[in-house]
Amino acid sequence: MKREQLAINSVSTGGASLEERLAAYAAAGFPNVEFMLGHVKEWLAQGRSPADARRLIESHGLRCIGGFETGLEAFSPPEQRTRNHRQVQDNARLIAEIGGNALVVGTDGPSGPMDDPLGELAQAFADVAGQIADTGVSLCIEFNWSPIVKSLRTAAEVARRSGAANVGVLFDPAHYHCTPSKMEQLTPETVALIKHVHVDDMRDKPGELSNCNSDRELPGDGVLPLRELFGRIEAGGYRGFFSIEMFSDALWALPPEEAARRMYRSLLPLCED
Repeated sequence: MKREQLAINSVSTGGASLEERLAAYAAAGFPNVEFMLGHVKEWLAQGRSPADARRLIESHGLRCIGGFETGLEAFSPPEQRTRNHRQVQDNARLIAEIGGNALVVGTDGPSGPMDDPLGELAQAFADVAGQIADTGVSLCIEFNWSPIVKSLRTAAEVARRSGAANVGVLFDPAHYHCTPSKMEQLTPETVALIKHVHVDDMRDKPGELSNCNSDRELPGDGVLPLRELFGRIEAGGYRGFFSIEMFSDALWALPPEEAARRMYRSLLPLCED
């Protein structure tokens, strides 16, 4: 990876305001930012527009690459599902307006056994993807943010079966570690479906005993073969962003600029420039 591909997810730091977070990320050296969309929506609720948000982001020399907020539902009651799909569509449009092109989503699951739940999910993704095709935003399925999509293989199958060019997979090493995902599943065919990548490391614990959020470590402080994982993804043709995403009480307790600097420094050994 190259430094220009590095990004930080805003969930990774504290900060009293969007302005404080953005200033911290720019000072740390990040060129790109991915948002927990609640951070943007809180700022917009003060009478501002998405165009204002984009100007603020760009004034710090940053680029928005995407964000996340909610899962995409396929099995909830019809009225609830309609509201959820509308929210996902609105989030995609917001991301496009502030400069991004990736919306990370989880999924729900059926309340009981059914013949082809992945087919139902694929259809739901196809439906929403069609509604947002004009935005240029892709839906990125986060495996393990779901009761049934619990591996890279399953997320790739849903994306493939959707038949939509703007449905793909988010790859996150933490979820790779905690699920039945395997290195050999990173085939060229699967890598072609990866539209976004998170970066993190994991403590030296068995995956099935690990918490996919609280057991994260900074890159290089854990046990995952990050160079091999990312090297395989890049060898398969991935040229997108690498966004660090941490859920760390220690990092949240720091001033946002110090936390961002620590994260940026942890990524540099993975870069070739």
